[in-house]
Amino acid sequence: MSNTLSRLFQPKSIAIVGGGAWCEQVIKQSQAMGFSGDIWPVHPRSDEVAGYPAYRSLADLPAAPDAVFIGINRHATIELVASLAAMGAGGAICFAAGFSEAAAEDSTGDDLQAQLVAAAGKMPILGPNCYGFINALDGALLWPDQHGCQRVERGVAILTQSSNIAINLTMQQRGLPIAYVVTCGNMAQSSQAKIASALIDDPRVTAVGLHIEGFSDLRQWEALAAKAHKKGVPLVALKVGISEQAQQATISHTASLAGSDAGAQAFLDRLGIPRLGALPDLLEALKLLHCYGPLPSGNIASISCSGGEASLIADMAVGTSLEFPPLTDQQQVQLRAALGPMVALNNPLDYHTYIWRDGAAMARAWSGMTGDGIAMTFSIVDYPTTDQADWICATQAALSVRADTQARFAVVASLPELMPADVAAELMAGGVVPFLGLREALAATEAAANLRAPHPDPVCLPATTAATQTLPQTLPEAASKQALAEHGVQVPQHRSVMGPGAIASAATELRPPFAIKGVGLAHKSEHAAVRLGVMPQQAVAIAAEIGTEAVLIEEMITGTVAELLVGVIRDDAHGYVLTLGAGGVLTEMLRDTTSLLLPVQYGDIETALAKLNCAPLLTGYRGKPAANMAAIVEAVLAVQSYVLANAETVSEVEINPLLCTPDRAVAVDALIRKA
Repeated sequence: MSNTLSRLFQPKSIAIVGGGAWCEQVIKQSQAMGFSGDIWPVHPRSDEVAGYPAYRSLADLPAAPDAVFIGINRHATIELVASLAAMGAGGAICFAAGFSEAAAEDSTGDDLQAQLVAAAGKMPILGPNCYGFINALDGALLWPDQHGCQRVERGVAILTQSSNIAINLTMQQRGLPIAYVVTCGNMAQSSQAKIASALIDDPRVTAVGLHIEGFSDLRQWEALAAKAHKKGVPLVALKVGISEQAQQATISHTASLAGSDAGAQAFLDRLGIPRLGALPDLLEALKLLHCYGPLPSGNIASISCSGGEASLIADMAVGTSLEFPPLTDQQQVQLRAALGPMVALNNPLDYHTYIWRDGAAMARAWSGMTGDGIAMTFSIVDYPTTDQADWICATQAALSVRADTQARFAVVASLPELMPADVAAELMAGGVVPFLGLREALAATEAAANLRAPHPDPVCLPATTAATQTLPQTLPEAASKQALAEHGVQVPQHRSVMGPGAIASAATELRPPFAIKGVGLAHKSEHAAVRLGVMPQQAVAIAAEIGTEAVLIEEMITGTVAELLVGVIRDDAHGYVLTLGAGGVLTEMLRDTTSLLLPVQYGDIETALAKLNCAPLLTGYRGKPAANMAAIVEAVLAVQSYVLANAETVSEVEINPLLCTPDRAVAVDALIRKA
């Protein structure tokens, strides 16, 4: 563990400063967890706290404490932190609220938080506005409330900015061994990424779960992802902020910058960190990763004694990246020998109940659903809440499969409440993952299969200059196209003209047919201000019908096989977000998009385009010619070139549509907003 945080998270001595129930609870929880180090209450007017002799001041302590829980008001906290830093304490938990998270109600909050950080200097602090941490490996904790953690020899670490969520997660009854729980609070000094980076130095930590409200220093997250990948410690995240309400709650809660969710997702993708959508999914993913680590693929197999469960898990996997590969010849031979001729062999497999209670036969059948090419095998078993005696055979069969084959194996309860806590613990002890819920099992498995190395290039951070100081202005379409063309984007031959004479002249200079567009309208199609297939003799009349003072006349592109959207938005929280998607008038209706963070490489763009639902159009659909993929990728790279060259002023770039033909990719409509 990093030197700056090791004393705090693995203390030999702890001090508790303050009185009242919160501070007494810290001491009681330390006793209950079996903390073997020194416990020093500090209180100016009490002789003892929770049965321990109290010290009147920090100066009276036998030595500088390794970890300190500060349970006093925010103003006194600042002074105390300065004293602890001066005496060489290992670190402190700042329990008090009323700092930057309350700045909307108290204008002094930000200033107080800055004073707190200055007072701490190089001494680590957690918070303010946080509960602290639990180290269940060593029985060391500074925690002022109930928790459900038990001593473990190895396990996962969970970090969250929400103390209440942390309490709830410790109460899980899923067989998950939790090594560390850390609440980060306002992260005034010690960020979530830095804390996680310190925890993965502990070889007893098997995986890390991150409940993230907002990213702060992107460089720290990139360093964490690289370090975790090198050490082989998987990271998974639950990132809130999809809804506008969640973003507002996040900002008011921890004063963190949530930013756009598209940017957050693109950043997690870049880090190689899978994103879960709910707390149960996060816990189940951590459980799987604790047992087996990342999965080599999304190939899964399922066996159950009910056709209903077989069809249910098959349906629930639709829309995920998980697949049920067909049974191999070897699997079919083994299954037929175990099940006889009356069972139809498939994946997922309904093995009926012919062999129920015959543990050896069940193990042979379940083993038949493992093998090369299967990343995870599920056996769906629902334990009754009444008499479970008849289900002992299922537990033993699962343990036998794991012991005999060493295959990745899970017992899945279709409903979370149908997996008893004692059974979950027994399965975990035998190396079998006890999944609580089919949906949760699939989400966890997909996450474990999607872990990958972080992107080698750091995110391009927006310059904090004119683009944030000045309201952006929208360039005319012709000017936008010209600016992009200078960086390599292909655009049609065009003229921006006013008046019948200039229109007629332009019609003789360009190759028909034309597209004629009104100038100065944000959504030209909504105003019937785009006319296609115009011939030279029609140009003046069509321009008059459109009715804008100026019009843009350009040569039409023929042979189009697909229309794409290429856009870049400045996101101050995450960097420049590149969005690729289906383009044209149906963009907003189809919402077929994927996002990345700049800078991107050639392969990144190819991979992103392949994810789109409209991807078949690009590769040739139903006998139609394919688009020129190289030209499309070069167009995107050209947009990136423009953005990076104008990072101090650009706030948005959009090409919609980029017309893709077998020969080229041409931007027929473009928009740039810049300061």
